[in-house]
Amino acid sequence: MKNWLVGLLIVGLCGCASAPLPQPESLFHDSAFGPAQPVPAPAEIFALSAPMRRYLESDIAREARNKGRIHGLIDTLYTPGQLKLDYDAAYTRTAKEAFEARAGNCLSLVIMTAAFAREMGLPVRYHNVYTEETWTRSGGVLFASGHVNLTMGSLHSSTRTRLGEMVPLTVDFVRPDPNFMQRAWEIGEDTIAAMFMNNRAAEALARGETQTAYWWARAAILQDPKFFQGYNTLGVVYRRQGDLQQAERVFQFVLSREPGNINVMSNLAVVMESQGRAAEATRMAREVERLRPFPPFHFFDLGMAAMKRQDYREARDLFLKEVDRAAYHADFHFWLGAAYVGLNDLKRAQKHLSLAMENSATQRDHQIYAAKLDWIRAKGS
Repeated sequence: MKNWLVGLLIVGLCGCASAPLPQPESLFHDSAFGPAQPVPAPAEIFALSAPMRRYLESDIAREARNKGRIHGLIDTLYTPGQLKLDYDAAYTRTAKEAFEARAGNCLSLVIMTAAFAREMGLPVRYHNVYTEETWTRSGGVLFASGHVNLTMGSLHSSTRTRLGEMVPLTVDFVRPDPNFMQRAWEIGEDTIAAMFMNNRAAEALARGETQTAYWWARAAILQDPKFFQGYNTLGVVYRRQGDLQQAERVFQFVLSREPGNINVMSNLAVVMESQGRAAEATRMAREVERLRPFPPFHFFDLGMAAMKRQDYREARDLFLKEVDRAAYHADFHFWLGAAYVGLNDLKRAQKHLSLAMENSATQRDHQIYAAKLDWIRAKGS
């Protein structure tokens, strides 16, 4: 693909952030980047073109009658001899652009597939997939690639559901590495749209188009203020523009909420070095190296093991480290709250269960967290 995480340079905690909704407007500097450039709304990113509708009403509909909507859609799009879309990581496309090009990166293919699925009345869920980071360099900028996929179909069948549609199907456009355990968490469509905009910003940076990159990064942040990759990209834009002070403000803004965000720490070290603050840059680089060996979910898995041992203090400390790296991950807050329950610290338990509920990506999870929160409130009253 993929969805890009932008870095200037890769060189080489802990209290818990309360993770309020960021208010990013103070970080923008519109006047430094010329007239505002148009950025498509999410509805335009997912919109079907007239040729797409014709294809849906003919080819996809025919396969759907024979195989059910889910398999009919996937077979029509990706089976040789049909439309046969190809994987192409060079450019992030809208649904319409991916259909026209018959190609796209994994984010583009997720968007296009979701656009067809929604038009067919299929429920769609999106997942941010943690994979081993791979890096590329373009235009003096390092890009770390992430990955997304989608699941079609409902978890709850009905009498009107065809047999072939009773089991949800996850569609992944990149073959997983058999030697790497894949971890994923559900995200909303607002985050998918923000990822699209952030990708466009990163691609503009790679072309040296700093002004265009600014407006795309700005749009990504406004689309989903909790999507910190957009802030990281914005900071890199300021750095490329030569505004080191503004770049530092953005990076510090993220680190005030995610103190363990390695990509942002790496970029801040570069800014400090450029400002002549060599000692601070060195300390930051050393902290990056200290944290880098630990993959996603490393501290979470250790924390779950500690919960099984009923070592709630150790579990709390480990879950806090994951929250420092991902301030809006609902499961991290939920289990941190559970650890606080084990420590009989109901005030902090209530706080983190509230954050889990606020950041849940599905109504089902929201209801589970809300029920746990009600139980904590009743216990503490």
